[in-house]
Amino acid sequence: MPHLHAFLDKVIAYSDAHHLLRRQGKYLVALSGGADSVALLVALRELGFQLEGVHCNFHLRGEESDRDEHFCQTLCEETGVALHIAHFATKEYAEDHKISIEMAARFLRYDYFEKLRQDLGADDIVVAHHRDDSVETVLLNLIRGTGIHGMTGIAPRRGHIIRPLLGVGRKEIEAFLASRNQPYITDSSNLTDDVVRNKIRHNIVPAMLEVNPSVSEAILQTAGRLREVVDIFDQTMAEKVKNASLPSEVSDRMCFSVDKIEDEHTLYYILYPLGFSPQQIQDIFSQMARLRQGAVFTSATHELLIDRGTVMVQPVNDCCINKKFPIEGKYIIDEKWAMRISVVDNDSHFSLSREKSCACLDAAVVSFPLFLRNGRQGDRFQPLGMRGSRLVSDFLTDLKINLFDKRRQWILTDAQGQILWVVGHRMDHRCRVTDSTQKVVVVELIPSDTK
Repeated sequence: MPHLHAFLDKVIAYSDAHHLLRRQGKYLVALSGGADSVALLVALRELGFQLEGVHCNFHLRGEESDRDEHFCQTLCEETGVALHIAHFATKEYAEDHKISIEMAARFLRYDYFEKLRQDLGADDIVVAHHRDDSVETVLLNLIRGTGIHGMTGIAPRRGHIIRPLLGVGRKEIEAFLASRNQPYITDSSNLTDDVVRNKIRHNIVPAMLEVNPSVSEAILQTAGRLREVVDIFDQTMAEKVKNASLPSEVSDRMCFSVDKIEDEHTLYYILYPLGFSPQQIQDIFSQMARLRQGAVFTSATHELLIDRGTVMVQPVNDCCINKKFPIEGKYIIDEKWAMRISVVDNDSHFSLSREKSCACLDAAVVSFPLFLRNGRQGDRFQPLGMRGSRLVSDFLTDLKINLFDKRRQWILTDAQGQILWVVGHRMDHRCRVTDSTQKVVVVELIPSDTK
């Protein structure tokens, strides 16, 4: 029947228009067992593409999850398509990482897809989002206030993820499957669906169709035009972000000048992709305008600090360090740093180091093993050259050390818990080398690849 061939023609036409599929390419098809992904697999197979299927069992729906897996196995056996199956403890992952189950499933799914793609040498991963999904996404983003990027709908390509079904709708997919007498799972839940999306699908879209039967096409045409606008907007924003950027000594940290973030749009462009909500971004911009120091905001994956005219953003990381050094030697701390500990005579051959990366301690007042840890609330020491003791936190504040770096600060103690060295800054006065010192414990912070 002509309209069924038209379905395949639409898939190819959309793919060609957006440069998605190559005839000689190899593709992984994300297969859930639902109508959309089954139609995708069947259509691409009929079109002659080299395919392998991939199914993720998230173990979220008991027997239904296993039923979906079995259906996908049977389908691929019948169609002669190799199938890869991954099992995930999704709830446990979400709890461990303090994220939603939906976000956990999305991360696990796409992380696995990409690793498998690389292992198999596949060109891309093909997923089954279609035209109606894109319309729903535009409306969902409009309701959530996600900004201009959310108004462009679902992108045909994002990295190695491609979506050749965006040129067809759900009814066309169902008609195509019916023409092939191809069964699919009708009641399997969709992990991308949530309560709001379901309301849009079942209530808002039907109401809009009553007003304009071509509303889906109208929304997607507008989204297409906005995509062109977004390209220009992105170029402008990228230049603004570049102008506001400051150098950072920490590899995974981004720094920006408060004075050069001219408007909330620039801040939104920086922070929204990192999981900060529109309301958070509005609050952050307000705090920046008031120059509030030490204000911290956190998304699911990143944290932000306003400090001395600088906005710092870095991945959420507990930066926990806990190392034991029982004797002399070189100890690897992480991929970047190591500590070298030696005990030497305080004689004419010894020269006291003044480098911040080295501490020279009187061996008579230092007891092994030594320990390296993060700073703790209430830590107190006597900074070299001072009479009284100070809180480590206050000492670092005087040095204008920001909150993020305070958390990362390493403290060297001995077996008695005595603070010997606030690493990289100051050793304890009571451990200093004097004229009566006979042996010296030399502790050096060195690059991990140093011999």
